[in-house]
Amino acid sequence: MKRSVGIVILVVVLGAFALQQYSSWSLSKPQAIFTGKSQETAGNQPAAPAATSGGRGGRGGGSREAVPVLVATAVQKSVPLQIRAVGNVESMSTVSIKSQVTGVITKSHFKEGDNVKKGQLLLTIDPRPLEATLKQAEAALARDTAQLQNMREQARRYAELVKKQYVSQEQYDQIRTNADAAEAVVQADMAAVENAKVQLSYCYIYSPLDGQVGTILVTEGNLVRSNDAAPIVVINQLVPINVTFSVPEQNLPELKRHMAGGKLTVDASFPADEGRSERGVLSFVDNAVDRSTGTIKLKAQFDNRDRRLWPGQFINVALTLTTQGDAVVIPAEAIQVGENGQHVFIVKPDKRVEVRPVTVARTTEGQAIIAKGVAPGEQVVREGQFLLGPGSRIEIKEANATETKEPRRERTGRSKTRA
Repeated sequence: MKRSVGIVILVVVLGAFALQQYSSWSLSKPQAIFTGKSQETAGNQPAAPAATSGGRGGRGGGSREAVPVLVATAVQKSVPLQIRAVGNVESMSTVSIKSQVTGVITKSHFKEGDNVKKGQLLLTIDPRPLEATLKQAEAALARDTAQLQNMREQARRYAELVKKQYVSQEQYDQIRTNADAAEAVVQADMAAVENAKVQLSYCYIYSPLDGQVGTILVTEGNLVRSNDAAPIVVINQLVPINVTFSVPEQNLPELKRHMAGGKLTVDASFPADEGRSERGVLSFVDNAVDRSTGTIKLKAQFDNRDRRLWPGQFINVALTLTTQGDAVVIPAEAIQVGENGQHVFIVKPDKRVEVRPVTVARTTEGQAIIAKGVAPGEQVVREGQFLLGPGSRIEIKEANATETKEPRRERTGRSKTRA
């Protein structure tokens, strides 16, 4: 009985395996292609040519399907010749406020971050010790002034007596010498009074410029000394403000040549806000080239009325040397590099393309200035060049249409043309 059951199971397993093998063979078997004729007729006709990759619009001029591309029109306009660099914003003037006398800060007349004016009172240092010194000097001056007046009167009287020979000449000379000495003492007292007044004025610290104060490093109630290294507060002048940057020394001859024609403008833009830029003028060219970097330091001055430029900030700087008024401009991505150099795909009236060599003068802000090869008004392919060849038929797409973008390496890679 057990042997019969085992035989049945073995037969079922073999049958299932045979069915699986038959199914796999039937799926992989070539199927007949029906083209509207009978199978026998189809068998007598030659096989249809297999589709090739060029049927989508490959590089050959005989492509049957149009290649979708984006195009741009070459325009003639004024283009500035600029030198671009990264600049650093610097305050026009920075003042570190320190005490010139020793004393305790009794009053701070500003808050951190305030904008202050030139001559505005900032700090008060306890003036009482210096007021006492001033009074002492004034008292000494009054005493010595009184003694001087007495000696001058005595010298006047002795001058009359010496004429009548009531006193000797020696006595008169001594009296006159004492009067002159008293006058010198009075002058010294007057200088001491002036010095005491100056020292007292140091108890009241005023802003030497218009600017913005930073963090208060020494607050009220602290003792400050005239020889302290740390400042009490730092003031930065923000209006106007400077931007320093460096350019390669190779640009120096051209820079000097254009500077001879007038002031050069400098545009400062921010990476997070490229649409708005600040404009200033070139104000300084260093008198030596930095040997370690091969660059020369420049400085531009900006009005900075809106205070968008801040000390220590890094920004993008564009120094305009001149403006080319009749430049032919196309998008930089339209330029392709092939075996024979740079070229573009020109769109002809029959919606086919022509491969044309070009000479690019320079590239700036995503635009290529063409020195030779493209005329104003001609259309060039700026996207989709990878699928094109000489004479390829194209289909112009709208720039705002939904599309699947090609990989960057295909749009900007080397495009080879066929002879």
